[in-house]
This record gives sequence, structure tokens and C-alpha cells, in this order.
Amino acid sequence: MAVDAKLVAQLREMTGAGMMDAKKALEETSGDLNAAAEALRKKGIAKAAGKAARETKEGLVHAYQHSNGKLGAMVEVLCETDFVARTENFKELCNDLALHISAADPLYVKRESVPEEVVQKQKELFREEAAATAKLPEILEKIVSGKMDKWFSEVVLMEQAFIKDEDKTIDEFVKEKVATI
Repeated sequence: MAVDAKLVAQLREMTGAGMMDAKKALEETSGDLNAAAEALRKKGIAKAAGKAARETKEGLVHAYQHSNGKLGAMVEVLCETDFVARTENFKELCNDLALHISAADPLYVKRESVPEEVVQKQKELFREEAAATAKLPEILEKIVSGKMDKWFSEVVLMEQAFIKDEDKTIDEFVKEKVATI
């Protein structure tokens, strides 16, 4: 199917995708702009997940300070090349992460980085709370599991709701942003 150049340009403007990627997505979706944008988004997230295992030697150290001067955060965000580190999208990512960290005050970066003794202590606290209300052991464990997930979403950066878009976690936000870089 031949794709109109204006449609390709419009899709590129919407998504930040390259010309050939935009054209291919439009061809695959028979010219449906929204479907093509969604296809590019999914492709970008998959691409970002594939990049996660690569070695990163470049990046930025970015500091955010709130306007009142009493709150701030400094982040180091790494990437593969200095070219990427100089892009506006990458700088925005660094700023948004620092802003989020200063506002949300996460204790850990990833769930895996929470010390096991902290996890066990928190589970025990939730188990004691739930024991007062739960009658069956399987219900007790479901309650504890749910409370642990909620707790992780409060103290683990990558699981926190992004302050600029609470429908996304930081992990989802980062993957989407990386897909556009």
C-alpha cells in the first residue's frame, strides 16, 4: 500500500519515530494513524526492553532543586552513547526522574534491591495486622501479598506511580521514554 508522505510526517511528529519506521507502521496498519502510533509504541517498548541488558558507559548526572530551595535530588542516568546523552529527550528523562525522586522519596530503586530482612519484617507486620481479621490461612496470605505489593509501590522507585502521570509507573515511563530516544 502506498502511504501519503503527509501521513508519515504526521505520525513522525506524533511519535518521534524515524521516517522508515513510521512508513512501515502505516503500511502495516493500512494507513490507520492511531493503530500505527500504537504499533510504534509497542515496538519501542520492546526495543527498550532489549536495550536494558546492554552496557552503558555514557550518560548524565542531573540535579533538580525545587523552587523553594528546600528539596532536591541528583540522579545519574546512563546510556550507550554520548550522542544519546545530549538529546533533549534524554535530558527530559533525567529531569523527570530527579523531579519524581525529590517528590516521592523512594527508598529503593528496584524490588530486588530491598534487603530480604526488610521484606521479611514488613511481611510479618502485615501478617500480624491481617491475622486479626482473616479467618482462613489462604485469605491471610492473599491479604499479606496485596499489602506487600502496595508497600513496594510506595517505597520502590520503579514501581511508584509517576507524579506527572499517575496511570504509569516509573518503570513504564522510563521504557516509553527510552523507546523515543
